[in-house]
Amino acid sequence: MSKRDLYEVLGVGKEASDDEIKKAYRRLARQYHPDVNKAADAEEKFKEAKEAYEVLSDNQKREHYDRFGTTDPNQGMGGFGGGAQDFGGFGDIFDMFFGGGGQRRNPNAPQRGADLQYTMTIEFKEAVFGKELDIQIPRTESCDNCHGSGAKPGTKPETCSTCRGTGQQEVVQNTAFGRIVNRRVCSSCNGQGSIIKDKCSSCHGAGKIKRQRKIHVKVPAGVDDGAQLRVSGEGEGGTKGGPPGDLYIVIRVKSHDFFEREGDDIFCEVPLTFAQAALGDEIEIPTLSEKVKLKIPAGTQTGTYFRLKGKGVPRLRGYGQGDQQVKVVVVTPTNLNEQQKELLRDLAKQNGEHTHEQNQTIFERMKKAFLGD
Repeated sequence: MSKRDLYEVLGVGKEASDDEIKKAYRRLARQYHPDVNKAADAEEKFKEAKEAYEVLSDNQKREHYDRFGTTDPNQGMGGFGGGAQDFGGFGDIFDMFFGGGGQRRNPNAPQRGADLQYTMTIEFKEAVFGKELDIQIPRTESCDNCHGSGAKPGTKPETCSTCRGTGQQEVVQNTAFGRIVNRRVCSSCNGQGSIIKDKCSSCHGAGKIKRQRKIHVKVPAGVDDGAQLRVSGEGEGGTKGGPPGDLYIVIRVKSHDFFEREGDDIFCEVPLTFAQAALGDEIEIPTLSEKVKLKIPAGTQTGTYFRLKGKGVPRLRGYGQGDQQVKVVVVTPTNLNEQQKELLRDLAKQNGEHTHEQNQTIFERMKKAFLGD
């Protein structure tokens, strides 16, 4: 995680709402996405914004960060509840008085498998309309030959005679404080609580094997860049009969040549000629699914936005769709012949304008009027 203040990374204050944090992240994601921005530091800034958003968009993580100034859940907790503590070398004495830090895990109990993360890159329109596809995930699964025990079929692991199945062994020391009993990981079974004498030939005693798993994924319509999909039970396999972990799929959406997305709305720019803007026209506009007619009123100025209601992105959590915002840009005519120039000069005179070709041509003034230069 970046050492910079997470609120500073996103450019928001500590009192920012969830919606403000989301908008700030989307703005930075569009600006620094490696597929769009080829600057040397773009990818680093994109990752920094993503990491900041992952913390500040999670209420529990954000509360911890605001309280302790760190994203590490094992830091800032204080007392005996913040994970393993060193206690300045007095761990053995704490073992004697407090039983080694509380209740100990049974090494023979079922253990849940680890979660997995997979990054999936999809096209812009696939994110809008959704997609179904198969992906290949490398993961560990319970061995079919020994059913996860690690022992040769027909045999089973034996309880460790050193620790009697606890996974820990006691070491007695005589000190100035008296007789102290220290608990350590069992050296005979490495904390497993059992020993496999005849190992499975398939997994060599591990109880798990590495496999490529094909998983069918449904990407919902309206998903946005940076979203996560959770696929329950498709993570690493559990041990000793424990359940598997989950698979988290991180969505990366490619940019589009014509459309840009902000939330559920779609934005695009459409060029107009000087005549179309001045006289009005009806033009054809591409949307995400079809082409539609858009009426341009006479006297339309460059930079004007027109809204196409319901032509945006399907709402991921809700009903309906966003809108499409069309920005028109008046294009200054170039490469005019002498007759066309004369017509424009006549138009300028009729409008009470003066043309001084040496200082400022009508084309330059039109560019300033319509393009804001």
